[in-house]
Amino acid sequence: MSKEKNEMLPTKSNWKIWVAGVVGFITGFVLCGIIVFTTISSLMIVTRESKLGFDETVAALEERIPEHGWVISGDQPIDMNKSMAKHGVIFKPRVKLVKLCNAEYAKDVLATDRHVSTMMPCTFSVWEDDGKIYLSKMNMALMAKMLGGNVAKVMGNKVVHDE
Repeated sequence: MSKEKNEMLPTKSNWKIWVAGVVGFITGFVLCGIIVFTTISSLMIVTRESKLGFDETVAALEERIPEHGWVISGDQPIDMNKSMAKHGVIFKPRVKLVKLCNAEYAKDVLATDRHVSTMMPCTFSVWEDDGKIYLSKMNMALMAKMLGGNVAKVMGNKVVHDE
């Protein structure tokens, strides 16, 4: 065999390098997946503690939302506790959903991306836990980046700015 052909044949040390590289790649891929899976909820939903009481937080949202050109969908916040009680489910910590819409932004998104309607209207959640009051919402900036295009333009800029 010529010297040139001999250099092209795999040796035991070359195989070890390839196996180590493949194992390293797979391990890195799996670790990235685990990190994304464990952090996705903290990235997708933004939660802040309210300095106000439960009813005061809901009232503040009801007052401020129209000031920024939005309307509360359905005319009032949804009391999740009452809604569940109608179906025989008693749940103690209070939860209210404030659904809001800006018709112009909705039209801009729906003109090109009607499938995004599943995320409309935007929703703020006011909830209590261990005597503290929290306000949660979807991370629209991240959602907009993931969806791209016109959704990113409208939801990632206008909606995020208003929120």
